[in-house]
Amino acid sequence: MNIILFEDSDFRKHLKPLTLTRPIGSLRVGILTIKEKWEKRLNAQVSFYTEGYLATKFAMVKTDDNYFVNSSFLPTDTLIGLIEKLEIGGVIVSGFEVVAYRGEEKLTSQELTRASKISELEPADSRTIKHLPDLFLNNGDEIREDFRYITAGRQSAGIADPHTRVYGENQIFVEEGVQIKAAIINAEDGPVYIGKDAIVQEGAIILGPSSIGPEAKVAYGAKIRNNVTLGPACRVGGEVGNTIFYASSNKAHDGFLGNSYIGEWCNLGANTNASNLKNDYGTVKLFDYLTDEMTSTGETFVGTFMGDYSKAGISTMFNTGSVVGVCCNVFGAGFQSKIIRSFSWGGAAEGYEPYRFEKAIEVINATMSRRNTQLTEEETEILMFIKGKQKDAV
Repeated sequence: MNIILFEDSDFRKHLKPLTLTRPIGSLRVGILTIKEKWEKRLNAQVSFYTEGYLATKFAMVKTDDNYFVNSSFLPTDTLIGLIEKLEIGGVIVSGFEVVAYRGEEKLTSQELTRASKISELEPADSRTIKHLPDLFLNNGDEIREDFRYITAGRQSAGIADPHTRVYGENQIFVEEGVQIKAAIINAEDGPVYIGKDAIVQEGAIILGPSSIGPEAKVAYGAKIRNNVTLGPACRVGGEVGNTIFYASSNKAHDGFLGNSYIGEWCNLGANTNASNLKNDYGTVKLFDYLTDEMTSTGETFVGTFMGDYSKAGISTMFNTGSVVGVCCNVFGAGFQSKIIRSFSWGGAAEGYEPYRFEKAIEVINATMSRRNTQLTEEETEILMFIKGKQKDAV
């Protein structure tokens, strides 16, 4: 089966800045990315139909028979069943939204409305990622689903350390090469997955559902609350709840982060804190790239969303419902602005200035070199495109 994940342009804008550097289908929610979920659930080849400037890195692979799937829809048992029954020319819809169709070419909305074979996916049978808070709101359920498929028929490597306290052991899965010392892991409220070669240091507390990705590190004394995902090679300490770290990002020291999403190759300095609840307990407004204004989320708990390659200096404070773009270097006293545009340098007290492209690339490569890697030509071109689009408020 050949799956091509396509995007609704409005949802793509709602999900910026996280989708400035990747397609929607490459976002991580739960243990896996959306692409990885489809690969695992349907044993399929999966690629992307996305923005032109991303297409070199995220290329589309097309055959004579393709399943085009809306990347904002996560795989559920019901949706999987409908897709497996799709005939050539068939379309799956949910209300007015196209969920999936089967054919040789990408079709327009007008062409899809003329399809003769239409199946309906009920909203109750779907889980979707259309706005930024949807990522952390769905994270717990997605950890449970991914855990079910990743661990099915497999045996956990187990926890040998005699000083680690475990609750709900049957809901804890440990891959090979994991190091755990004197920690507390409680999976009574949901599964805990610990990926290959991950490290859990002394005094750490992990509550399920949570996922610690391959080569990730949970620092000394960390408090990993429910619904947390640490992507591959992330290093996280302090107190974290209901939050996703995409991959290769650091929050190595104390400080609180909740109801948030941190992109790839980010760093939060010691004692960085992000509010996720207003003093008046009111609903939180969040900057929306589609409308270019603050929009109510309808949620009481909303933290910080940070694009790739951004950094926060020591003791940085983020307001409830903050959005930080790609390649930002944020520091200084006081609460930061609730919207910090991509390629910004500075802080609320000093003011924000444009971050020189050459300097930003130099810092990124210096960061990546510590893990023996560098920006690829494709990734540099993506950042160059984003920098060039500053006039469009990215």
